[in-house]
Amino acid sequence: MADYGMSSEELEQMYQEVILEASKDPHGKVHFDSGESGNTIGVDSLSAGESTLQASHEYCVPAQSHQFNPTCGDEVTVRVEISDGSDGRPQHIEKLIWDGQGCSISQASLSIMVDLVDGKTVDEAMELFHTFHKLMESRGNGLNDEQLEETLGDAVVFQGVSRYPMRIKCALLGWEGLKDSMAQALAHMSGVVAGRES
Repeated sequence: MADYGMSSEELEQMYQEVILEASKDPHGKVHFDSGESGNTIGVDSLSAGESTLQASHEYCVPAQSHQFNPTCGDEVTVRVEISDGSDGRPQHIEKLIWDGQGCSISQASLSIMVDLVDGKTVDEAMELFHTFHKLMESRGNGLNDEQLEETLGDAVVFQGVSRYPMRIKCALLGWEGLKDSMAQALAHMSGVVAGRES
């Protein structure tokens, strides 16, 4: 990671400020009604005919994932709408929102994740997911690849978090929700396409 001519202490302070700022004004955070949090489009609920989430666009498939970190109590529900490709563009994230509570690391990670992946194609979002995971596995050493670090944008500030195994789960919570909700939406699309071909 670039040091911008700063000492490691100055960099650490700057990264902490970015995390605190992102957690105070989290992007993509909305308050879901209490009855909404249990409505999930996923493989299991679709087979039971319980697809209750509504997409904002007819060419999108909504899904959500609830994630809980029992170690610290952080929890989040991530909702995503994935375009089905019928709009002429590759499948992409049309909408990404979340609701939850937790420490400043989990809230900041969610906020920065929304800024980073909203509007991206599914493939681009998954590439960012894997890159962020690599950063979290670095034990504070970073990615040793400036180009990869640049793709993470502000998410690179979590390099310092990767030194603390108990905090890594906090930073990854929302990303795991993103991955799971995208997988559910894609599985639903595959089921609909397969159903049309039968």
